[in-house]
Amino acid sequence: TPSVSFRHLFKRMQLSARTRRKVVPATANGGDSADKLDQLLLSSAIGNGEDLGPFVRKAFASGKPETLLQHLRQFSRSKESEIEEVCKAHYQDFILAVDDLRSLLSDVDSLKSALSDSNSKLQSVAGPLLASLDSYVEAQTISKNIDLALKSIVSCVKLMELCSRANHHLSNNNFYMALKCTDALESEFSDKAPSSTLKRMLEKKTPSIRSYIERKVNKEFGDWLVEIRVVSRNLGQLAIGQASSARQREEDLRIKQRQAEEQSRLSLRDCVYALQEEDDDENGLSNGVESDSNGGAGLLGFDLTPLYRAYHIHQTLGLEDRFKQYYFENRKLQLTSDFQVSSMTPFLESHQTFFAQIAGFFIVEDRILRTGGGLISKIEVENLWDAAVSKMCSVLEDQFSRMQTANHLLLIKDYVSLLGVTLRRYGYPIDALLDVLSKHRDKYHELLLSDCRKQITEALAADKFEQMLMKKEYEYSMNVLSFQIQTSDIVPAFPYVAPFSSTVPDCCRIVRSFIEDSVSFMSYGGHLEFFDVVKKYLDRLLGEVLDEALLKLINSSVHGVSQAMQVAANMAVLERACDFFFRHAAQLSGIPLRMAERSRRQFPLTKARDAAEEMLSGLLKNKVDGFMSLIENVNWMADEPLQNGNEYVNEVIIYLETLVSTAQQILPAQVLRRVLQDVLSHISETIVGAVYGDSVKRFNINAIMGIDVDIRLLESFADNLAPLFTDGDANQLKTALAESRQLVNLLLSNHPENFLNPVIRERSYNALDHRKVVTISEKLRDPSDRLFGTFGSRGAKQNPKKKSLDALIKRLRDVS
Repeated sequence: TPSVSFRHLFKRMQLSARTRRKVVPATANGGDSADKLDQLLLSSAIGNGEDLGPFVRKAFASGKPETLLQHLRQFSRSKESEIEEVCKAHYQDFILAVDDLRSLLSDVDSLKSALSDSNSKLQSVAGPLLASLDSYVEAQTISKNIDLALKSIVSCVKLMELCSRANHHLSNNNFYMALKCTDALESEFSDKAPSSTLKRMLEKKTPSIRSYIERKVNKEFGDWLVEIRVVSRNLGQLAIGQASSARQREEDLRIKQRQAEEQSRLSLRDCVYALQEEDDDENGLSNGVESDSNGGAGLLGFDLTPLYRAYHIHQTLGLEDRFKQYYFENRKLQLTSDFQVSSMTPFLESHQTFFAQIAGFFIVEDRILRTGGGLISKIEVENLWDAAVSKMCSVLEDQFSRMQTANHLLLIKDYVSLLGVTLRRYGYPIDALLDVLSKHRDKYHELLLSDCRKQITEALAADKFEQMLMKKEYEYSMNVLSFQIQTSDIVPAFPYVAPFSSTVPDCCRIVRSFIEDSVSFMSYGGHLEFFDVVKKYLDRLLGEVLDEALLKLINSSVHGVSQAMQVAANMAVLERACDFFFRHAAQLSGIPLRMAERSRRQFPLTKARDAAEEMLSGLLKNKVDGFMSLIENVNWMADEPLQNGNEYVNEVIIYLETLVSTAQQILPAQVLRRVLQDVLSHISETIVGAVYGDSVKRFNINAIMGIDVDIRLLESFADNLAPLFTDGDANQLKTALAESRQLVNLLLSNHPENFLNPVIRERSYNALDHRKVVTISEKLRDPSDRLFGTFGSRGAKQNPKKKSLDALIKRLRDVS
C-alpha cells in the first residue's frame, strides 16, 4: 500500500543518513599545512556528531574565527552535493509514496463519512441511557455518602462513649480502666478518626492522660513509701512480740514439764501426766498482720494495694522495668536510712525500734517477693538482707564493745535472738547475728561475774550473823523451798527460826539469777548443748567469787564463836544449795539430771567451808585453852589419885556440853563432829604437852591416874554424843583423844617394853612420838611398888619391871 511504501522509503532514508554520518577523516597527504589539518579534524567531528566547542574556543583563542567559518562553509558545500545525489536516488520512490498517500486520503474521507453517520445514530440511541446512568451514579454516590456519614456517626458515638468512660474512671481514680479506654481510643481511632478535630483532640489528650495517671500513681506510691516505714516498725514489733510470747509459752511448758518430772521423781502415785499447752495460734502473723493474702490491709494497715496498683499501672504504661528499678532504689534508701543509729539516744533505749524497723522491712519484702509478681527478685532481697546483716553485726559489735553492764548485753541479746527467730520463719539466714552473740559470750559472763561479785559483797556485808526468822509460810517457801535447802519435807510451824542467816538466801538468789541470766544468754543463740558453758561459769562464780568473798568475810569479820558457828552453819546449807544450783542449771539447759550428776565435781566452796570450820575450831580452842590453863593447878606428885577428875577437865566438859546444846540446833552433825573432833584432839595435845612441857619437872603415878580419870570423862562426853552421830562418827570423836589415851595406857602398863614391838606399837601406841615417850618417862618418879616405883631411885633395889622400862628408855634414846 502507499502508506507501507512511504514508511519503507522513510526508513531507508534514515538508514542512509545514519550510515553516512559516521565519517572517518582521511589522512592528509604528508600534512602540508595546519589549515588543511584543522579542516579535516572539523569535518571528522561534524560527521561523527562530536562537540564542536573545542574548535570554537581554539578559533577565538587564536583570533582567527573567519578561518573556522570558512571551514564550515566548505563542509556545507561538500554536503550539498551528497544531498542532491540522495534525493536523485530516491525521487522515484518518493513520487510513488505521494501517489499512495493521495489514494489513502480518499479512503479516509469515505471512512470519515461512515463514522459520522454511525456516531449520529449511536448518540441518538445512547442519550437516554446516559441520562439514566448519570442519575444512577448520582444516587449511588449519595448512598455512599449517607453510609459514610452513618459510619462516622457510629464511630463518633463509640469514641465519645470511650472518652466518657475514660473520664469516669479518671474521676474515680480507676486508673487501669482509664488506661484501657485510652489504649482502645488510640488503637481504634488514632488513624481513622471520623473528624480531624477529634483526631487532634486524641493526639493531644492521650499523652496528657497517661502522664496524669503516672503522676497520680507515683504520688500514691510515694505516700505508701512514707507510710510503710511506720507500718514496718509496728509490724516488726508485733512479730517480735509474738515470738516472745511463743518463747514464753515454751518456757511455761518446760516449767510444767519439770514440775511433772519432779512429781514423778518424788512420788509416782501422785504424779498426774496432764501437760496441756493452750491451743494458741502458732501463726499469729498469718491471722493478724498478714491476714490478707492479696496484700490488703491487716491489723496494722499492712496494705500493699497502692504498691501493686502502681506496679500494674506502670506495666500497662510499658514502664515495668523502670518502676522495678525505682522501687528497689527507694526501698534500698529506706533500709539505709533505717541503719542510722542515733547518737542522741542510748542504744539500750533505741535498740528495739532499730531491730523492729529492720524486721518489719524484711517481712514486707518477703510478702512482696511472694505476691508481687516479679516486682522484686529473690537475689535483690538476699542482697538487701546481706547488707542488713552486715550492718546489724557492725552495730552490735560496736555497741557490745562499749557496754559495761551485763544486763544491758542480755537485754539486747534477747531482742536480737527474738529478731532471729522471727526472721528465720521467713527463710532469712541469721547465723552471722548468732556468731556475734556467741563472740561476746565471755565478755557478758565476765560482766555478770563482776555484778554478782558486787552483789555478794553487799549481801555478806549486811549479814548480822543471826539466825533467820520466818513468820509466814511464803517466806519459808521463798527462802528455803525455792532453793531446796530444807532438811525435811515437813513444813515447820511458824514462826520458824532457820539454822542459817539471811546471807544464805540472798547469795542463793544471786547465784540463781546468775544461772538464769547465763542460760538466757546462751539459749536461742544457735547452741543446742550449752550446759558445759553454763557450768563452767557457775563453777567460776562459786569457786572464785562466792568462795573468795566468804573467805574474806571469815578472815575479816568473824570475831566470836557465835559468829563463826553461824558462818559454819551457813556453809553447810550452801553445800546443799550448790547441789540445787547444778540441778537448776541442768534443768534450764534442758539436759537430764543424771548427766549433770556425772559431771559434778567436789563442793566448790571448800576453801570457805574449811576456813569457817577452822575459824570455829580455832575460837573454840582459844576458849578451851582458857579452861585448860587450869591444868597448871594439877598436883603432879599427888598422894592419892583423884576420883572425879581435875578441875580443868570439869570446866572444859561443862563448856563443851553447853556448846553442843547450842551448836546442834544450827550445825549439821558432820560439821559438829569435825569441830568437836578438832577441839578434843587439841585438848588431848594440850594434856600431853603439859606432861611433856618444862613446867612439869616430875610426876608420880597418882597424877597419871588422875589424868586417866580426866580422859575417861572426856571419852564419856564423846560417848554421850553418840545419839547425834552415826557409830562411825562417835568412834572418830574418841579417836581424837588417842594420843593422851595411849600415853596414859603406856605409863600405866605392866609391860612397857611392848612399845618396842612393832605390831603392838602400831595397834596400841601408833599416836605416840617415841621422843616424847622418853622425855615423859624420865619424869616419872614414884617410891611405891608399882611398875615405876623404883624409877629413878638410885639406892633402892630396882624392880624387874623398872628394869624393862629403863631398857625401853635406853632403846628409844638409841633410836632417836
